[in-house]
Amino acid sequence: MRPRRGQASLIASPVLIGALTVLVTIVAVFLAYNANQGLPFVPTYDLNVSLPDAANLVAGNDVREGGFRIGVIDKIKPIKRGDGSTFAEVHVKLQKSVEPLPIDSTVIVRSRSALGLKYLEIEPGTASGGYQAGSTVPLAQAQPHPVEIDEVLNTFDLRTRAGIKGSITGFGSGLTGRGSDLNLVIQELPPLFDNLQPVAQNLSSAQTRLSRFFPSLERAARLIEPVAGDQAALFQNLDTTFTALANVARPSIQDTISETPPTLEAGIVNFPQQRPFLENTTALARELKPGVKVLPTTLPDLADALHFGIPSLKNAPAFNKRLEGVFTAVQRFSLDPNVTRGVSRLDDLVTSLNPTLKFVAPTQTVCNYATLFFRNVASLLSEGDSHGTWQRFIIIPTPQGPNSESGPSSAPANGPTVENHLHANVYPNTAAPGQTRECEAGNENFLLGKTIVGNVPGNQGTKTDGQVKGQG
Repeated sequence: MRPRRGQASLIASPVLIGALTVLVTIVAVFLAYNANQGLPFVPTYDLNVSLPDAANLVAGNDVREGGFRIGVIDKIKPIKRGDGSTFAEVHVKLQKSVEPLPIDSTVIVRSRSALGLKYLEIEPGTASGGYQAGSTVPLAQAQPHPVEIDEVLNTFDLRTRAGIKGSITGFGSGLTGRGSDLNLVIQELPPLFDNLQPVAQNLSSAQTRLSRFFPSLERAARLIEPVAGDQAALFQNLDTTFTALANVARPSIQDTISETPPTLEAGIVNFPQQRPFLENTTALARELKPGVKVLPTTLPDLADALHFGIPSLKNAPAFNKRLEGVFTAVQRFSLDPNVTRGVSRLDDLVTSLNPTLKFVAPTQTVCNYATLFFRNVASLLSEGDSHGTWQRFIIIPTPQGPNSESGPSSAPANGPTVENHLHANVYPNTAAPGQTRECEAGNENFLLGKTIVGNVPGNQGTKTDGQVKGQG
């Protein structure tokens, strides 16, 4: 069968075939070039989105909803307010299936990769009304500016790194040899917080009227001001008395107070029998009266002591006057509503921190792990030269065999040699509540020829490096 004349001429024309090829190539290039702005002739749902900061967005970046691409960013332009501040307005082209976007929807700029690529995330709301095409999503619907990875990394400048290094070294040196003291502090924290919790609750309660306490102190100081001189003399005399008593407070006065009840009991029984003795004592005091007459000769010395105390007493009224400003400031502090909220938050902190401390405390008080950690971290970077420091480590070769730790495996290493056995203890016992009382991390024996996954059989004891004898 012979082909038709028109059909044969179409196939045989190289010019026509080349023209068709060039046309198809031009269309493909055009579609690829405009793919970021959306395919031509495809209807879109256009909106303007106001953002406090474009955060390195560029035209062509994705618009996503729940992780799926629903559109692209078409244009970005800055908008200047009347006060001179600026914000960004982003024109987006969304799929028609998104229309209408609920008016309570929120937007936020997120990072797509660590290299700086961004995209605009839309979290749809639940409102019945939505934005019409061409509307603007207000600035109030933009979430707070996210923290960029470069902003986080820029905080660790040279001075910050040097400060962190110095802090870790200082902690290591400061805690070395003080594990027992730190253990005692951590051990006492749970009962301290147990006792502090009801105190904080009482202070934060409205019935306690903490705000009235400090104004009352201020009024008391104002009332005492006219008699400040007499009060100063009282305190001076009390100082003399208590100074003398301090020298014999322990054990003399302490023993006297503790022995007073049995002494009174004995006096009740024996005083009737001691009446003759008391009569003789009265006679003795009568005979001592001539000696008391010489007491006036010692009064000049006592007067000199009072004379030297007068300048200090004269300064007391001025000091009390200055206290008025202090108590006024304390009154403002006590009336501040943030004080009550702060005490309430302290109560919440104590309540939430107490279970954690009860669980973490044995890790230090029994196993001494915190002290060992800071000691080892302090020496981790201790080697170096004028250009910096480096980590000290040693390479331990892994045993060879099926499912060896040196490469991929389908099951835990389990022979056939005695060395090729997996030993993994991800959560060692640290004497925490519900665990065996042992310090397992770093103390477990390496059992040759056995695969151990989890806690090592037996009790490894509570003795770790750095503990004093008998601790734990």
